[in-house]
Amino acid sequence: MTTPLSLTSRQRPDATAVLKAVGEIDMSNSDALAAALDALPDRVVVDLTEVAYLDSAALSVFFAHAGQVELLATDLLLPVLEISGLTGLVTVREVPSPTGPDDRHGAPEA
Repeated sequence: MTTPLSLTSRQRPDATAVLKAVGEIDMSNSDALAAALDALPDRVVVDLTEVAYLDSAALSVFFAHAGQVELLATDLLLPVLEISGLTGLVTVREVPSPTGPDDRHGAPEA
């Protein structure tokens, strides 16, 4: 069974591509993440601020696209990104965790 994951892309006014992920990223849907990154230009900001979980399959996708991505992540995901060594290869910007499940106002615009 595939874990729910929503991926939406857009461009910022400075023409930087942004890929927003919502849900969980695991082996059941990491191929969709890889395909979305493959379809975008050379530099992509990946907004993980609404991702509650990611596993080694997700990390593998980010390692494979290390020259292409910059990650936005909350303190929930930061330990996983640090322990994996990904923070040594890509820029990871910490975004404050929302104060509640429906409060996304604290996150800066990606």
